[in-house]
Amino acid sequence: MLRLIIVATFVILFLICSIPLFFIEWLIGKWKPDAKSRSSLAIVNWAFRVVAFLSGTKVITVGEENVPKDKAVLYVGNHRSFYDIILTYPKVPRPTGYVAKKEMLKVPLLSVWMKYLHCLFLDRDNIKEGLKTILKGIDYIKDGKSIVIFPEGTRNKGEGVQDFHAGSFKFAEKTGCKIIPMVQTNTDCIFERQFPRLKATHTTLAFGKPIDINSFPKEERKKIAAYTHDVIVEMYEKE
Repeated sequence: MLRLIIVATFVILFLICSIPLFFIEWLIGKWKPDAKSRSSLAIVNWAFRVVAFLSGTKVITVGEENVPKDKAVLYVGNHRSFYDIILTYPKVPRPTGYVAKKEMLKVPLLSVWMKYLHCLFLDRDNIKEGLKTILKGIDYIKDGKSIVIFPEGTRNKGEGVQDFHAGSFKFAEKTGCKIIPMVQTNTDCIFERQFPRLKATHTTLAFGKPIDINSFPKEERKKIAAYTHDVIVEMYEKE
């Protein structure tokens, strides 16, 4: 319980103390948007590393050589914990936005950092707004910003990997960017399995070989969700 209190205190203090940085980052973005993207990512990654340290979490990373550093990609991963974001963000090599549920917009201060990091807020109940979000993400990728999505749609509280929503792959279908399979194990052991306590845990983050959607015939591209799901299931079972 003490570990949770320490982590929660740090997060609150970070969000409050970072308020002046919002204005500084905004000013940077007025003249140098790319510099703002990199600096915002560096600031939040520092905070995430501190959270991981205070939580007693050690991450073993596998396959980082599979992640292109010179172009935007679509990361597709399984989703088991709030810590999935905290542990994966410091491992992405370039400005990257995560697809989050629209309710995150209501979280004070945190939502500001999420916007600065090009996160997308998806309204699953509104098809029109959901389409706008997808189109915005497509523009991000074309502009050199990667996207992370958890196509199970929600945190998986069971075993294995749930089926993927095919719509999650529109980002790759419309841009031709490569898909990077991303598998996390034991992240739910940090918090969710012993709520409200935090447990010091070793986790694994594995990046698979890039999937080139352009190598699939056009008539086969609708099967990319199932194919990627199978790849991630195979990676997950190996970890």
